[in-house]
Amino acid sequence: MPHQKERRVLVLVGPTASGKTAVSLHLAALLHGEIISADSRQVYRYLDIGTAKPTPQQRKAIPHHFIDMLLPDLDFNAGEFGTSGRAIVEEIFRRQHIPIVVGGSGLYVRSLIDGFFEGPGADPEFREAMEGRVADGQVALLIEELRAVDPNAAARADPTKPRRIIRALEVYHATGRPISELHRDQEITIPFAPVLFGLTMDRTLLYKRIEERCDAMLAEGLLNEVELLEKRGYTRYVNALNTVGYAEAFAYRAGEISHAEMVRLFKQSSRRYAKRQLTWFRRDPRIRWIDVEGREEASVAGEIAEEFELRTRA
Repeated sequence: MPHQKERRVLVLVGPTASGKTAVSLHLAALLHGEIISADSRQVYRYLDIGTAKPTPQQRKAIPHHFIDMLLPDLDFNAGEFGTSGRAIVEEIFRRQHIPIVVGGSGLYVRSLIDGFFEGPGADPEFREAMEGRVADGQVALLIEELRAVDPNAAARADPTKPRRIIRALEVYHATGRPISELHRDQEITIPFAPVLFGLTMDRTLLYKRIEERCDAMLAEGLLNEVELLEKRGYTRYVNALNTVGYAEAFAYRAGEISHAEMVRLFKQSSRRYAKRQLTWFRRDPRIRWIDVEGREEASVAGEIAEEFELRTRA
């Protein structure tokens, strides 16, 4: 195991269903590591099947962080994850273990290893007003209002992700400065060196695995999981549940779509999510991509562990 002073953090990324969890468990065993989950939904309790959380047995065997931390109706964002994640990295280093960041949420990974602007705290009244306008179909108008005060943020605005538009407007409302400008001004020191690996395979095979995983989640009881969430008082309007798998299941349970349509949309949304993940991660030249097609997870982990240790000693 490399000496603590070398302060290398192993980062394992890849699209959904690429095998990150299985590979990470082998890696942690090989490197005396602890796993930091960079998944924006695994942080919530009761979201088990639909987020493909590691099992309780796996989490007992290998220390995991950022799993089952919060109730589903509590807010948690990439900036908070980055700050808290770096504190966990320091704790892992003090135990002379290797931090292994694992996940497919690109913004969470970026926040942890590169730093990410958090900005002022939430303004509940402002958010409620903006969310009301979104509900009234005014997303395009909000983008135009954002363009007037922060053209750079407006240029990146995605009408399907109104919460980010609201956040950019909220930051300007609170500070009088564009969020893109504040991003540039804030400097965050990262006290470790990330070593990044990505899992990849032929796109056709990946999509086949994704569809099989969707079928498996439904067979394991995803609909029952959603029913239990409803009984606990959580609705589809909770942000944590506005995600692939849960959104389709809520729509089915509400009688809005058939079971067959739910399955079709679940698989389609999952494939599209994987495509977005790959697009995000492919932009990072630091990632060393590992083709996992036809390989055992232990073999992949062995290759990554060997290269990580070589780069740590370099």
